[in-house]
Amino acid sequence: MSSDKLLVHQYEVLPQEFFARKTDAVARDLLGKLIVRKTKKGILSGKIVETEAYFGNGEDPASHAHRGSTPRSSIMFGDPGRAYVYFNYGVHWLLNFVAKKGDGAGAVLVRAVQPVEGIELMAKNRPTEASNVTNGPAKFTQAFGIDGSFNGLDVTTSNSELYVADFLTSQFKVVKSGRVGIKDGSEMQLRFYIKDNPFVSR
Repeated sequence: MSSDKLLVHQYEVLPQEFFARKTDAVARDLLGKLIVRKTKKGILSGKIVETEAYFGNGEDPASHAHRGSTPRSSIMFGDPGRAYVYFNYGVHWLLNFVAKKGDGAGAVLVRAVQPVEGIELMAKNRPTEASNVTNGPAKFTQAFGIDGSFNGLDVTTSNSELYVADFLTSQFKVVKSGRVGIKDGSEMQLRFYIKDNPFVSR
């Protein structure tokens, strides 16, 4: 069980301004923040330990927004601080947050979190050993019960089913690397993770 156990209402929700910055800066700064999912059975929360940044028009060959706005990627051109959830390879849901400065597009993929609250609920959603519950982007969404119905959700208000909050956590070192699981643009140093955290994806 995480030592970061807390009452989520003690922490301040990140405002839209946090997400209205350069995408890679948001991706880095999301590390250590708390993602909160409210359910009828209780609250699930976890510390974000791994992210990836994806830019917009013509900047990033791995981005859904690389060739402009499409029915799927149009949300990346919209308001910062919205959830962008898509079905990956027809198998898994992945959660991103729209994050960009000014016009254009951008989003941050949440790749892994460290469970904080609602660990028993996570285990019911994703029955496996504790260290394997949320250490990957698809594992995390399954454990938190996040699907396409969350697409477009405002994550900058505690009234939402899903939001991101500031979090008092111990100091950590950030590692930057190429993104994983993609073909084009994998060399771009846009993956960020907390060094030596056991919940970082393998």
